Amino acid sequence: MILNSTTSLKKALKPLHVWAIAVGLVISGEYFGWNYGWGVAGTVGFLISTLLVTVMYVTFIFSFTELTTSIPNAGGPFEYAFRAFGKWGGFVSGYATLIEFVLAPPAIAFALGAYVNFLYPALPVVWVAIGSYVIFTGINLLGIKESATFSLIVTLLAVAELLLFIGIVAPSYQTENFMRDSMPYGWQGVFAALPFAIWFYLAIEGVALVAEEVEDPHRNIPKGYISGILTLVALALGVMIFTGGIGDWKKLSNIDYPLPESIGMVLGKSNSLTKLFAGIGLFGLIASFHSIIIGYSREIFALARSGFLPAVLSQVHSRTQVPHWALLAGAFVGIVSILSGTTNQVIVLSVLGAVVMYIMSMFSLFRLRKKEPDMERPYKAPFYPLFPLLALLLSLVSLTAIVYYNLLLSLLFLSGMLIMAALFYLTDRGKKNNDQYHKLHQEELEHGI
Repeated sequence: MILNSTTSLKKALKPLHVWAIAVGLVISGEYFGWNYGWGVAGTVGFLISTLLVTVMYVTFIFSFTELTTSIPNAGGPFEYAFRAFGKWGGFVSGYATLIEFVLAPPAIAFALGAYVNFLYPALPVVWVAIGSYVIFTGINLLGIKESATFSLIVTLLAVAELLLFIGIVAPSYQTENFMRDSMPYGWQGVFAALPFAIWFYLAIEGVALVAEEVEDPHRNIPKGYISGILTLVALALGVMIFTGGIGDWKKLSNIDYPLPESIGMVLGKSNSLTKLFAGIGLFGLIASFHSIIIGYSREIFALARSGFLPAVLSQVHSRTQVPHWALLAGAFVGIVSILSGTTNQVIVLSVLGAVVMYIMSMFSLFRLRKKEPDMERPYKAPFYPLFPLLALLLSLVSLTAIVYYNLLLSLLFLSGMLIMAALFYLTDRGKKNNDQYHKLHQEELEHGI
């Protein structure tokens, strides 16, 4: 029994596409956002935060891949929690994932606007950000293969540029610059900086949201995920450490374009390479912006297909087989966020959603190991239960720190969840659709469709 073609996605992604989407989802985190961590922790304090978060992400991805390959569905974390804990577990995980992926792009769009404004001051940041939504939503409407190919090209350019950046600033690195006033707020700063360290890796788990469109997902997803996280660890540590040693790091701790500014500190702002770097620096932001649009549209699509959102959002275009209404709905929410928020607040909300989702995913992994011991697991988490347990504990520490230092934003996140839960309960939209959809999809999985 096969799902209706109007709610099915096309399998077109190969391992290189998976790597490109994994890295592309995240790589803007190396271009901006992380530097706010210096403002609350200093260079060494933030380095400690980053190392803790790196351990969390490495153990998480190696564990999360088990879920992604076992349940290769566009809902990703929503599907894992639904299968492990039922519809309310799915609801919590789905809401958290939605917040993460819908609110990350506005922050990136702000940075795109800031980079363009750095090059052409006459162009307003906000209008460039809104224009970015229009352009890249349009590209995503063309089809998943076209979108993934575009993502591959800009991701390769973004990686090359970060390597070029490290090569330019590394000769100017001085340890005394990096160590100057390196932990102004002590260990308190280390915990306060966790959301900005998470920004280095935020959204890599979004590969799970396109798993339904990967050819031979059992083999290709682990290749893309693992190579992706290793690429990002090397780039994140290289960019942060070398940038911190070129001069006064405090000048870079509160701006949306730290890398062009760093090049300016090394070569001089009048140097033609400084402007050139700011221009090609757009590739990293575009890679993440474009890839996350792919991710949030599939999450909206999956939630709607299971009845948690209006059914119209689960429709796919008859020709391109992309969830066009989900793409447009996510763009609308993003543009509203641009008009009403600030970069650092949007980052914190997005990170909060991510950490809640990480916690739910690790609980789902443990639950499914007991609930469905015979489920086909083409890839198993190494060093089980140590890796998923370490990822879970570090995620809980991160969540505690985020809530403690961002209480009002955390209350906003919780309020949104309660409002959506109340609406879902009152309308009970998902009961029939959830049962029908998951029965059909389980049959597909069992028969290898």
